[in-house]
This record gives sequence, structure tokens and C-alpha cells, in this order.
Amino acid sequence: MTHHLMNTYGRLPVAFTHGEGCRLFDEQGRSYLDGMAGVAVNTLGHGHPRLVKALTNQVARLIHTSNLYRIREAEQLSDRLAALARMDEVFFCNSGCEANEAAIKLARLYGHQQGVDQPAVIVMEHSFHGRTLATLSATGNRKVQAGFEPLVSGFVRVPFADIGAIEQVAARNPNVVAVLFEPVQGEGGIHAVTPDFMRSLRAICDQKKWLLMVDEVQCGIARTGVWFAHQQSGILPDVMTLAKGLGSGVPIGACLAAGAATGVFKPGNHGSTFGGNPLACTAGLTTLDVIESQDLLARAAAVGTSICDQLRLGLSGVGGVVEVRGNGLMIGIELDRSCGEIVKMALEDGLLVNVTADKVIRLLPPLVMTDAEASELVSGLVPVIRKFLGA
Repeated sequence: MTHHLMNTYGRLPVAFTHGEGCRLFDEQGRSYLDGMAGVAVNTLGHGHPRLVKALTNQVARLIHTSNLYRIREAEQLSDRLAALARMDEVFFCNSGCEANEAAIKLARLYGHQQGVDQPAVIVMEHSFHGRTLATLSATGNRKVQAGFEPLVSGFVRVPFADIGAIEQVAARNPNVVAVLFEPVQGEGGIHAVTPDFMRSLRAICDQKKWLLMVDEVQCGIARTGVWFAHQQSGILPDVMTLAKGLGSGVPIGACLAAGAATGVFKPGNHGSTFGGNPLACTAGLTTLDVIESQDLLARAAAVGTSICDQLRLGLSGVGGVVEVRGNGLMIGIELDRSCGEIVKMALEDGLLVNVTADKVIRLLPPLVMTDAEASELVSGLVPVIRKFLGA
């Protein structure tokens, strides 16, 4: 059967009709355990009663008015996010790459205001910041960039989590105005920078008057057991980007500013037609409310630790398993070989998982996953991995 969707995704041969909690159901009524949460999006799983009710009521009241007018829900969500992040300003958009695009524009405008003619942003290898021209140029993955040259200039790439390399750039490149990095690289294979690295980077940025910009699109919104992954280091960034899990499935992105980044954007500098509309912001507010009322920060930390422990036990001594690593409910199982076919093998067994960076099986379950579901996920996945590795 041919459809008219542009051929941009290698989709798996399954379509889901409905979901409940951490379960999805296909057209044949078969049940699947969701270990991906729509790629770290469905924070509250599927069909969460409080989210369904809030969105239904909001749709009946008001979906969109535009930023020509005040939007109460956007004001409320901006206040909540600013309080949780200890930051000052919030710009709403619709996706992670748009949030990162806003951060890059903000850094450039900040640079020009500092008298830098060609402002540059330091970015890391193996990073992923999006697929717009600027954000794919910032991304440290050649596959994402190939065929879309000329890339946007103004990015200086350094090895992952290498503070020495950043110090060298600081010594010789007067055009740098900001550093952009993910506290936990999701697409890059679940690699976290250390709290010490973040604190050292904060010190360099303070000394050089650079903006410290954290991309929390995948690792933010309680996924690592704290509201935002950078909070594991105690630092305060100047810019933070959010999206994915913030709306539990309704598209929303946000770019937050604090410190030297506050007040850089003025009316006319940036905008988004759909950004911060009442529906998206109601999704955001409800997501934050449920995370707080159900204590999903503690849940993400505990379930993530449990899944990693159970995986290490189940895969102990299996040749071909390099490492199991995780930070809350961002979990990677690195193998010593390409393992894309594991995704289909797991699907056949009723499990939704993903492979990123060619050799890393990635788990990003909903934050509402129960202990029993976590054990079910592991006991289903371990035999698939063992079978794939011929163990």
C-alpha cells in the first residue's frame, strides 16, 4: 500500500490505534510495552486521565489566539518553568530544534551587542541539536549534515566533555560568545557529562563572559530524576532549551534565559505563530502538575536505577555487551557491533525500543512506568539481546 507521506522515515511496520499508561495497541489489538515514550515525549504515558481532561476542556474553550494578544496559559507556564529552573525569561515555540534555533539567534545577538562582528558558538562532537540548517550545522554528526551544505558558519566543534579543548579555544578564538551542549547526549548514545565538567564550564563562561547554553530537549522535564539534568551539578545556565517531554505529546518548545542572556531579545527579534498557544501551554502546565503530584522525579530516578541494575544482572558475562549506562530514565545498552535489527526483534516480542549511534540500544520509557513494567521490559529485552549476540 502506498501513501503520500514524504519518504523521510524508515518506519516500522506497525500502526497504533490507542494507548493506556505504558501500553500501546496496534490495529490487530496486540499490546506492546512502550520503552520509548514517543522518543522521550510521552512523559505521562498514554491516555493519562488528568491530561485528557485538561486538553479536552482547553480545546472546548480556546486553542489559539496568537501572540498579538496576552495568553494567560503561556504566562502561567512561563512562571512555573522560570521558578523550577531559577531563570528569568521564557520564549515558547513548537519543537526542540526551534528552541535551539532561538538559543543560537540569542547568542549571536548577544555577541553583536558585545561588539563581536562574527559571533561563534562552541558545540560538541556527537551532539544532536536538530535538523534546521542552523541546528544541523551545530550538530556533531556528519550523517545529519551530509547533502545539506553549505552549512551555517559560526560553530566551533570540540571533543565531547573535553574541558582542555574548550580552554584552548578560549585562549585563541576571540569570536566565541557561547557554549551549547547537552548534559546527557541522547541521540549520541546516552553519554552524560560529569557535574565537575559542568562546573568547570560555568567558571570558563563566567571568566570569558560567554553564555552557557544547555540543550535539555531530551534530558529535561524530570527524565533524569531532577527537573533539568544540569541541576545534578548545581550550576545555573544562561540559556536552556526544552521541548519533547514538556507537553506529554502536544508539540511545544521553550527557550529560557537568565543572567547575561536576560533582555537580549526585544520585540521584533524573534517570533513563532503557534508558540505558547493555550492548548500547548495547558499540556505543559498539566505535565508539570502531574510530575509534582505523582512525585515522578523520584519515580524516574528509582525506576531508571532499577532497570540498569536488572539489565546488568541479566547481561552479566554476555560477550558483545560493552556497557549499560543510564541517567534516570535515559538508558543505553552499548554493544560491540551494529544492532539496528534488535528494534524489529523486540517489536515482534511486543517491546518498543530504539537503537541510536549504531550500536546503542536506547530506552526512554514514560515517567509513569511501574516497577512491574520495568521488570517486564528487562525480562523481555534481555533474551532478545542474548539471541542477537548468539549468547
